[in-house]
Amino acid sequence: MRTATVERNTLETRIRATVNLDGSGKSELETGVPFFEHMLDQVARHGLIDLSVEAEGDIEIDDHHTVEDVGIVLGQAIREAAGDKRGIARYGHAYVPLDEALSRVVIDLSGRPGLQFHCNFTAERIGRFDTQLVQEFFQGFVNHAHATVHIDNLRGINAHHQAETIFKAFGRALRMALTPDPRLGDQLPSTKGAL
Repeated sequence: MRTATVERNTLETRIRATVNLDGSGKSELETGVPFFEHMLDQVARHGLIDLSVEAEGDIEIDDHHTVEDVGIVLGQAIREAAGDKRGIARYGHAYVPLDEALSRVVIDLSGRPGLQFHCNFTAERIGRFDTQLVQEFFQGFVNHAHATVHIDNLRGINAHHQAETIFKAFGRALRMALTPDPRLGDQLPSTKGAL
């Protein structure tokens, strides 16, 4: 089973995340940030990853530390659960529409962190959720998953739809990248011999 549990405790947040990369898309989420939980649920459902996140953060200040640190812990958990990455596809991509919005996410589980994030949100907030935190989540994720991720919102009028297409596409691209390729067997998908 490709599973991992990671805990991270700081003066700002206390976070525990468990992932099962071969799950069915179930999620148990308690972050204190309702819209963010809705987005994490999309990652679990579309990535077919079982995901449990418990987070206590200084949300009385704002949601920034909680969202960023969940990205960090989730990145660590995915990296740990993926192990040495032998036999996985390594690359994944997805386009996801939602009404007028369309986003594309491309992932390389390269061992090298890098984020290209291109989304001009049409609103600064979705409810109480600051849309700038979407990029902060993914920056935390790539830095600790050691992955290269390109995110492009290609069109959208409704900020909720923009965010939701990004998270859904991320889940689907992640699922593709983590899927074992039977033709690879036990090989690493890299000419370098390491990822």
